[in-house]
Amino acid sequence: MGDHTAFFYGTLMAPAVLHRVIYGTSTPTAWQTSLLRIRPALLRSFQRHKVLHADYPAILPANSAASVRGTLVTGLTDGDIWRLDIFEGYEYQRRKVRVRVLAEAGEGMGTIDMQGGAAEDAEEGEEVEAEVYVWVAGKHRLEAQEWDFGEFVRDKMGRWVGREAQGEYAEVDDAVAAKEGNPDPTGGRGANGTITKTLEEEKAKAKEILKSAV
Repeated sequence: MGDHTAFFYGTLMAPAVLHRVIYGTSTPTAWQTSLLRIRPALLRSFQRHKVLHADYPAILPANSAASVRGTLVTGLTDGDIWRLDIFEGYEYQRRKVRVRVLAEAGEGMGTIDMQGGAAEDAEEGEEVEAEVYVWVAGKHRLEAQEWDFGEFVRDKMGRWVGREAQGEYAEVDDAVAAKEGNPDPTGGRGANGTITKTLEEEKAKAKEILKSAV
């Protein structure tokens, strides 16, 4: 498990998109997903906007009354952050912020809503430091209205997962393929990484042993 913590407020709130970026597949194995912990969280003094002609949003610093609900992800590695930096590109800058963890669904203090955070009555918990990608490509490229995660999942998610979504991740995939000396910066945890392949081979051997024992 890595020691990076990040706050996501847009397309990366969808696990399939996050997994595609850091693991190279939208459907990773159970052991890969177990390396991350995802919780609802709140970032204060920022405002989320729709990016013009895009499926994804941006955030900008705002007054103290503003806030953004999203997901807090712990367990990210250096390799994961490297991939995320490439995915976000020049339009965003990674910065450190303080966010409030919100009550998770099932805790009896609120439920996850379609904005990726929690219901309005969710109780705020501990404050933690996290990294977040802040928009630096100019306010003129943003709309005033709020970006809607529910709309993204309902109407646009299909363009971000599956075979048709390869173009969205081309820069990340190309950078991984070109990285000299270490084609898999996830440290073997990616879809074609050494750890994943070893686990798959061991699972296959176990099945053969069980089959021969019957």
